[in-house]
Amino acid sequence: MTDGPSAPAPTGATPGSSGTATTTVSRWTLAALVVGSIVGGGVFSLPQQFAASAGASGAILAWILAGAGTLLIALTFLRLADRRPDLDAGVYSYAREGFGRYPGFLSATGYYLTAVIGNVAYWVLIMSTLGEWVPALGDGSTPLAVGIASLGVWTYHLMLRRGVTSATAINRIVTVAKLVPLAAFLFIAFAVFDVGVFVDNLGGGGIPVAEQVRGAMLVTVFVFIGIEGASVYSRFARRRQDIGWATVVGFLGTLALFVMVTLAPYGILTQAELAALSQPSVSGVLEAAVGTWGAVLVGAGLLISVLGAYLAWTLMGAEVMVQAAKQGDVPAFFLKENARGAPIGAITATNVLVQVFLLVVLLATDAFNTALALISSLILIPYVLSAGFAVRTSWREMRDGAARPGWLVLSVLTLGYALFIVWAGGVDYLLLTFAIYAPASVVHVISRGGWGTVRPAERVELVVTCALGVAAYVLLATGAITL
Repeated sequence: MTDGPSAPAPTGATPGSSGTATTTVSRWTLAALVVGSIVGGGVFSLPQQFAASAGASGAILAWILAGAGTLLIALTFLRLADRRPDLDAGVYSYAREGFGRYPGFLSATGYYLTAVIGNVAYWVLIMSTLGEWVPALGDGSTPLAVGIASLGVWTYHLMLRRGVTSATAINRIVTVAKLVPLAAFLFIAFAVFDVGVFVDNLGGGGIPVAEQVRGAMLVTVFVFIGIEGASVYSRFARRRQDIGWATVVGFLGTLALFVMVTLAPYGILTQAELAALSQPSVSGVLEAAVGTWGAVLVGAGLLISVLGAYLAWTLMGAEVMVQAAKQGDVPAFFLKENARGAPIGAITATNVLVQVFLLVVLLATDAFNTALALISSLILIPYVLSAGFAVRTSWREMRDGAARPGWLVLSVLTLGYALFIVWAGGVDYLLLTFAIYAPASVVHVISRGGWGTVRPAERVELVVTCALGVAAYVLLATGAITL
């Protein structure tokens, strides 16, 4: 046995099959994948993102709500992994089993594109960080920045071609390395923390607390994406209980980190000053506290953090699409592997899409924040469908006497939270996701053998998806929605 899977899926295994992986990973590797996929560039944007919407009191309430809601999501994925170990492709297999092929495809696509656009956001953040010292890189969306980022995409592509074993080994090292600069930031931030400044920031500028909380919720969704990471890699666990352990450990550690990184700056700068910071805003906070060297420290930490998360997101996104391809829900190209066992088809498709979206960055007015909002909206369909499947599963088990009511209560609360964040995120970016789902749905229909293979209920779902996609394109063309 090794510490990393030799490929994202065993030959011939499918969701719901009894195929077993040729290699397994330890509980610490699973936890590293969860932490590595959650703690990325998003943590470095928290001070400005929260201050733009909320004062310190609103931020505290938002984290209480987000922490409780994300814990529900984590526990639901944990319970699903325990109750349905045969469904080992996470959000894709849950949606497919619960609601059919097309909803399963939407869930897989939403999750996959979350990883794709997340990686685009990471390159923008890297370039904007370097832009502090190289003005031509600007905010990460200049032609030079996009060109350098493109070189980075294909450099990573060559690394990932070596196989998942080497990539996950690198991810474990990076997960530890990137936490060191964050720990240094927190130590310095709390050392210069001014209680008086923090108290002055409690109010939120007269904005109603409920509105402050709603404005901050989409940010919490973005930074917590990846909590389901151990579930996606469940087939590689040496023991089933390791999946739950990795999920809970990853959640508790990242929650504590995110809360401290969010709240400490409220004791250093005013809310208005925090809201005006450029990204990565943690850099601006530390520069205000200790000078230029603080920005350099954060820049180094961000580069390590983002490049590590890039690996984790690429691997998890590729894994889901490999499983969807095995079921005929996406093109068989995603199944292609190279001699090292790396899913070269899925990795290549991922990096081609990252490259395409990097070119779109040239047209965006606020590339990083646009990507953040779009990512947070894309993940909502996978979460809602997974929570819905949990409700159906728990209801059936309780009815048959195989489970207690607590399992159903957990599932209903999780679904309620998922629907709440759909509402909190607003309509615009949710509608934009259908501009992506609509053309992808055409590919899905072709992959499964044509319109004749689509069930009547799925045809209705397809028509609604495409209609919303057309509406999104019209609103984009008329300027009613902007990137």
